Amino acid sequence: MIGVFDSGLGGLSVLRSVRDMLPGQDLLYLADSAYCPYGPRPLVEVQGRALAIGRWLVAQGAAVVVIACNTATSAAADLLRAELPVPVVGMEPGLKPAIAASRSGRVAVLATSGTLGGERFASLVDRFAGGAQVLTVACPDLVGYVEAGDLDGPEVRAAVVGYLAPLLAEGVDSLVLGCTHFPFLRPLIAELVGPAAAIIDTGPAVAAQVARVAAGSARGVGALRCVTTGDPAEVAVSLARVWGGPLPLSWASVEI
Repeated sequence: MIGVFDSGLGGLSVLRSVRDMLPGQDLLYLADSAYCPYGPRPLVEVQGRALAIGRWLVAQGAAVVVIACNTATSAAADLLRAELPVPVVGMEPGLKPAIAASRSGRVAVLATSGTLGGERFASLVDRFAGGAQVLTVACPDLVGYVEAGDLDGPEVRAAVVGYLAPLLAEGVDSLVLGCTHFPFLRPLIAELVGPAAAIIDTGPAVAAQVARVAAGSARGVGALRCVTTGDPAEVAVSLARVWGGPLPLSWASVEI
């Protein structure tokens, strides 16, 4: 079984990529909705939540743990790799492919403050930016819209326009979706930018890495189970909107 977690529903974008690539694997997804979003939380708190969830997933039988959250990866990937007895796969914004796709040399990373302010992201920029101009935009409110299942309403549309218009005016032609919530807004973003900018989502690349890591683990029957630390009745409504249909959802207690 592969265990996948995020602060909320954003990691479902990664889960879908993993499921598409590994349809025979059993998957367990945990949305830490009671603590969503991770972005504005203190580093030590995100580390504590990530480690507790990682241990919980291993206790449920996970042979691989996937941190389907850029903020949690930045804060706690090294910690989980040191503490958990199974392989851990994390996320990082797709800066390298974004720069490769850019003609103007101007790329933008849309993410949370927790991701953009982390040492892991700073290292990413140092390694791959080269002569490119990397603009960073913290978009914490977009997480809230996705968590509410609002992917195309007037408020989220206005928010996305507010983020994108200045970037396009500055000649940005490559956009990195640096939060796993944002791929659910990709149709809206693509509509608004048209052919003016490439849109980079690292979910498929993460799924490919999961496939490599999980190659030696026992295969399942393709079962999919979702749990949340929040109120399942409330989370289920948004989950169905984001996923495109209902999924079985139950409550899980994960204490630090």
